[in-house]
Amino acid sequence: MRELVLTCLEHEAESLADALLSAGVLSVSVEDADSNTDLENPLYGEPGLEPENTAWRNNMVVAILATDQNPNQVLEDVRDLGGGNFIADDWVVREIPDEDWVALTQSQFGAIQVGDRIWITPSWISDVPVGSRSTEVDPTNRAKAPQHSSDIVRIELDPGMAFGTGSHPTTYLCLDWLGERLNASQTVLDYGCGSGILSIAAKMLGAGRTLAVDIDNQAVLATRDNAKNNNVTVEAMLPDELPDEQFDVVIANILSSPLKVMASMLCGRVVPGGQLVLSGILAWQAFEVIEAYEPWIKLQVWQERDEWVCLHGRKSV
Repeated sequence: MRELVLTCLEHEAESLADALLSAGVLSVSVEDADSNTDLENPLYGEPGLEPENTAWRNNMVVAILATDQNPNQVLEDVRDLGGGNFIADDWVVREIPDEDWVALTQSQFGAIQVGDRIWITPSWISDVPVGSRSTEVDPTNRAKAPQHSSDIVRIELDPGMAFGTGSHPTTYLCLDWLGERLNASQTVLDYGCGSGILSIAAKMLGAGRTLAVDIDNQAVLATRDNAKNNNVTVEAMLPDELPDEQFDVVIANILSSPLKVMASMLCGRVVPGGQLVLSGILAWQAFEVIEAYEPWIKLQVWQERDEWVCLHGRKSV
């Protein structure tokens, strides 16, 4: 495989990238040609806003060529499409080393152990080691372990679009709480389910009826697929499909701002004597969230991990 590398000025970058894609290259990326020099000029704006400039003063535009594409023909097509006329000094062709990209990607994701009971493993790791307390496991380690015993549960979950693989501290904290505190047959509501990892863990730990809710339809679909792959039954849905019910455990791993807005609603979903578990909260945000829930459920920090906290409280009977 080869890539065509061109240099251009700021005002030329967007039209060149569009022309290359129209000419049939496989992909296009734009990089700062002055990177790692005194002329480097980072592009950024305020959080949540688009930067004022969308390209650098000097740009390196990298296009991956299809196997049968001739770079000279691509450049002719680019010129005809209004992307610019490039002379020999403006471009080069580089060979891309052959790699097993699937294996390379998979090697970046190992098994994750949460507490004493839960393992999250990608589908390409069939077994996990027994007794190890490390959080990352060498994918080549094939020591046998129980798959669905009462002591250890193995959740198969591939990295995907929906949030939640167990590696983030907030997901880890919620999983750890479930592993330590969830009682068999308790009903569970996972609000903001993402990949469905918390719902799936709850079911594999012995929960009763378990519902998963997310505002993103892709997350709902991911949860259904992941539950099916793990042979558990999780009812995944959008918020307006959620039945008017209360649950023994309500768990929400979102962010502090939406959690504060949803305080009354989430507390209303907890049965008297039931438990509420919240994460997605930085340690310095904990007091504000606790204060927001004070009228309904008294929360306290259950555990902290890497500056993130998990809050827990029980609803009065």
